[in-house]
Amino acid sequence: MTIGAAGQAEADPGEKGGARTALAGLTTRGRSFLAAGVAAAICAYVLGQPDLLRVGLLLIVLPLVCAAVVYRTRYRVGGSRRLSPARVPAGSEARVHLRMDNVSRLPTGLLMLQDRVPYVLGPRPRFVLDRVEAGGRREVSYRVRSDLRGRYPLGPLQLRLNDPFGMCELTRSFSTYDTLTVVPRVEALPPVRLGGEAKGYGDGRQRSLALAGEDDAIPRGYRYGDDLRRVHWRSTARYGELMVRREEQPQRSRCTVLLDTRGIAYRGAGPDSAFEWAVSGAASVLVHMLEQGFSVRLLTDTGSSVPGEGADGFAKSGQGSADAAGLMMDTLAVIDHSDGTGLSLAYDVLRGGHEGLLVAFLGGLDEDEAAVAAKMRQRSGGAVVFLLDGDSWVREPIDVPRPMNRQEERLRMLREAGWTAVSVPRGASMDELWRQADRERSGVVTSGGPSGRGAES
Repeated sequence: MTIGAAGQAEADPGEKGGARTALAGLTTRGRSFLAAGVAAAICAYVLGQPDLLRVGLLLIVLPLVCAAVVYRTRYRVGGSRRLSPARVPAGSEARVHLRMDNVSRLPTGLLMLQDRVPYVLGPRPRFVLDRVEAGGRREVSYRVRSDLRGRYPLGPLQLRLNDPFGMCELTRSFSTYDTLTVVPRVEALPPVRLGGEAKGYGDGRQRSLALAGEDDAIPRGYRYGDDLRRVHWRSTARYGELMVRREEQPQRSRCTVLLDTRGIAYRGAGPDSAFEWAVSGAASVLVHMLEQGFSVRLLTDTGSSVPGEGADGFAKSGQGSADAAGLMMDTLAVIDHSDGTGLSLAYDVLRGGHEGLLVAFLGGLDEDEAAVAAKMRQRSGGAVVFLLDGDSWVREPIDVPRPMNRQEERLRMLREAGWTAVSVPRGASMDELWRQADRERSGVVTSGGPSGRGAES
C-alpha cells in the first residue's frame, strides 16, 4: 500500500492578484446579483430614486462581501491518500481512501472534496463534507478501474469552499499526489516441464544440492592464491600433496523471456490487440517461472533487459523474487512499441549462450527476422516461441482451407531450428497454449529428429 504524504490547503491572503482571484470565484448567482445591483444603481441615478439606489448597493455589496469572506477563510486542514492496492492488474479495481483532518482550533464550514483522476480511471470523484469539528477527521473512499495498463497520477486533492449564500466558490489544492500502476493481466499457468529445464538447470539443481551440498567436495590440487581454509586434509594425506575443495556453486535454473515490441510486428490497438496479449503472456510466464524457482529476466527486441543487475543479469529466485517480479511488472506496465525493425540487438545479448530456457513472444516476422530468431535457438538449453498470427488478430477467422501462408512458413522454419513453436490466434488462452507447447515438445522428443535432440531434457 502506498500512503500519500499529508499536505495542507491554505490560501495566502497576501498573494498577488488576490482581488482578481476572489472575483473570479463568483458563481452564477453571485454574478447575477452583481449585475442586478449595477443595473439598479444606474436606473436609480437616471430616475432619481434613492430607495432603488439602496437596493442596488445592497445587491452589489452582498456578493463582494461573500467573495472577500471566502477568500480570507483560513481553514487549516490536512489530507492524505491511500491506495489499496497500489499495483493492480488491468481490468481490476483499486480503492482510494481519502482522509481529511482539521488541524486548526476552529470548526470548518461546508467543504466539497474533489480528487483529480485521469479520465481512463473513471469519473472525477466529489464528496460533500459537513462541518468538521476542531481536531476532527473525515474519511471517504472511491474506486478506480482501467482496462489499459500504465502509470496514472492521482491528485492533487482539491477543496472547494462556498459561502452560505452560494455567491462565491473558491478551489484550493494540496500539493501531493500518488501514482496507481496498472500492470498487465497475469494468467495462472500449469507446472508443465518444458525443454531445457533439466539441461544442467532445473531439477538437477536440487539433486546437486542434495548430493554435494553448497560446495563440490571433489578436491583439486592447490594453486597459488587459494584460501588455506579450503584445504581438504583427507585428500591431502591420501595423495601426498596439498589438495583444496572446489568452490563451484550448483547452477541455478534460468529463464529468459523475450518480448518483441517492434511497432511493425503488430497491427491493431486497444486492450484486446495482439501486442497487449503478448505483454500479458510475457507477464504470466515471468511470474510463473519465478514461482517455479527459476532465475529470470525480461529481454526486449531493443536489447534491454530487466532487472539486468548482477554478473549474469538474472533476477534471483527466493527472497528477492517478489521485488524482481514487481520491477518487471512495473516495466511491462509502461512498455510500448519500439522503433526497431529487427531482432539483432536481442540476438547479440543472447550470443553468450547458456541461457537456460528461452520463452519468446514474437509478432510478425519477415524471412530475415525469422532466420535471426532461428539462430537464437542455438544459444539456449530449450526454446519455446509464441508466434502471433497477425491476420487472425485483425479479421474474423474463416473455416476455409487455405494454402500455407506466411505464418505457417515461419512456424516451420522455427521448428526446424529446434524451437517449440506455437501459433497464437485471436482470443487464445495462455493457459491452453502453455499446455499445447508442452504437448508439442513431447511430440518433438518422440520423433527423434534433430529438433528432438535440441529440446530433449
